[in-house]
Amino acid sequence: MTKTTAPTKTAPAAGSAPEKPKAKPKKVAKPEASIPRGQPKSNRPWKTPKQKFSKIKKTINRATFEKKTALRNELRYIKEKSKEIKDQRKEAAVQRHQRRVENAERRLANERRSEIVQVIKNPAKLKRMKKKQMRMIEKRDISQVKVV
Repeated sequence: MTKTTAPTKTAPAAGSAPEKPKAKPKKVAKPEASIPRGQPKSNRPWKTPKQKFSKIKKTINRATFEKKTALRNELRYIKEKSKEIKDQRKEAAVQRHQRRVENAERRLANERRSEIVQVIKNPAKLKRMKKKQMRMIEKRDISQVKVV
């Protein structure tokens, strides 16, 4: 039996080139990544390629205390202004409604004042009247109306 020894490495000579480290093998592309983005494999163009959950950025930059207080003050100001505007609109609507009611009452009173009234003292006249004439008759309180 003979002993075999492993060859020992010796330092390269000054004139020869140094040894290059071996190149790492390239990663094999996944089949999903090799499909061009033009048309999806599933023929569903609305489907977007998903990211791994670990790749998604989850932290957000927090606002400083000064910015938070400024934002709160701004929101408070906006709420106050919107409340004022709503109150003004409500008040205007109430005033319009009140004016409309007053105008209707005034119109009715003016109509009543301008009416020509004739008091029927003989109830037999009512029996002789036709239907159309009866429809024209309206009852009034004589105390408020001026009789001609």
